[in-house]
Amino acid sequence: MKTINILLASFSFVLMSGCDSFLDRQPISNAYADQFYQTESDFQTALTAAYHTLYTIYSPEGLSSFFGELMSDNACNESTAGNVKDFEAFDTHVGMDANSTLVLNYWNQYYESLYVINNVLERSEEASFSHKEALQAEARFLRALYYFNMTRAWGDIPLVLHPVSVKEALRQGRTPQAQVYETIIQDLQFGIDNLPDKQHERFAGAATSDAACALLGKVYLTLNRKAEAAAVLNKLYGKFTLLPHYEDLWDLNHKNSAESIFEIQYKGGAGNPYSLYWSMFTPVDNHVLTAWGGGLNQVTDDLWNAYEQGDPRRDITIQDGYYKKNGDKVNTRFTIKWRDADAEKNGSREAADNNFIVLRYADVLLMLTEATGDATYLNEVRQRVGMPLYGTPGYPADRYPTVALACEHERQVELAMEFHRWFDLIRTGRAIEVLKNSSKHVTLTPGQLLLPIPLDVISQNPDVMTQNEAYR
Repeated sequence: MKTINILLASFSFVLMSGCDSFLDRQPISNAYADQFYQTESDFQTALTAAYHTLYTIYSPEGLSSFFGELMSDNACNESTAGNVKDFEAFDTHVGMDANSTLVLNYWNQYYESLYVINNVLERSEEASFSHKEALQAEARFLRALYYFNMTRAWGDIPLVLHPVSVKEALRQGRTPQAQVYETIIQDLQFGIDNLPDKQHERFAGAATSDAACALLGKVYLTLNRKAEAAAVLNKLYGKFTLLPHYEDLWDLNHKNSAESIFEIQYKGGAGNPYSLYWSMFTPVDNHVLTAWGGGLNQVTDDLWNAYEQGDPRRDITIQDGYYKKNGDKVNTRFTIKWRDADAEKNGSREAADNNFIVLRYADVLLMLTEATGDATYLNEVRQRVGMPLYGTPGYPADRYPTVALACEHERQVELAMEFHRWFDLIRTGRAIEVLKNSSKHVTLTPGQLLLPIPLDVISQNPDVMTQNEAYR
């Protein structure tokens, strides 16, 4: 199976020109684009460019990382790079406002990526080639994933389903969230109907019907449509397996394992599409573990203390400090899920070989418990790591007396630092309470669970673009 190649110099016309409006503009060369889309191979190349956007959307400094982890009780920021004030706003929730350069960058990144996807979809409608529906289904899976992330972060957002012109960009207002979700569900159902399953994926890392099922289950849970979530997630039950050893998930020799449902592909080494998770998630300026160290998403006491005594996942997930060259210990905690000690140096960064798993079977099992209230699925996850099962002696029922709380706890320790925690807490309605009682001691209003609409967006569309309530 082929892996995705992100070195797309020959396809540079798909990459976006600078954006002086909140939605993306036309490609650099429309004339060249018109000549390009001729054969099925051309469309496959264009789809590769769409997959390329995953590297931006799921980067260590991307929205999924900072919204999914840094805003939660799991992670804190130690980075001194970039706009520290903006980083701190995601960590502490203090100073988050519409002037955030990070929020604006995220907004633009998503709409730039959606342009690439929508361009493939629109041009393929007029083309005739075999496997067209499967190609469109892959693109629509990516579109659903991106809109799902966006609407959870911003609420109502402009729903753009085709490459927009400048005039259209300036007229586009916010679409009600319910309508955004309708489109997400339609895209994922199209993927379920038209994509092969994981066993027959087109290449390692391609969207599959199984990935669409897993994501649709999460969408239904977010909408509190639990019966529908259970129905779609049960299509995956028993189809995948948990790896025998939790640590194997992070072994560079176990990429695209039997537990993986949708995984972003990287290849280590300078000049390759390498990953930066190891470099960016190590302590800032450590110069021992890595050449530099980004200090992003450092581990809080809350996450460290969430692990039960004897849970092997803690020490597989977190390193409790490190030693400087002079032998002094630095007492800081950081994730080691993406450790690549042999990564080739590329300047001040490690060109690491780690993939990033967006969806995996343990996530599906825990979603099934959340959807059904049945701890059987949760207990499969605990059994893998040898922890007492829910409902048996030894389980900490005093701390997690209900299946819902047990599931919340299990998701925190099983999926720690994998960009799920804040999304999970918002979905279950527990975000405000958990953060208030965490070491961050932050009190939020419901409106602050959403990000602000960037001021630049509103300034360019003042007649149609409104601000989220907490930031007016």
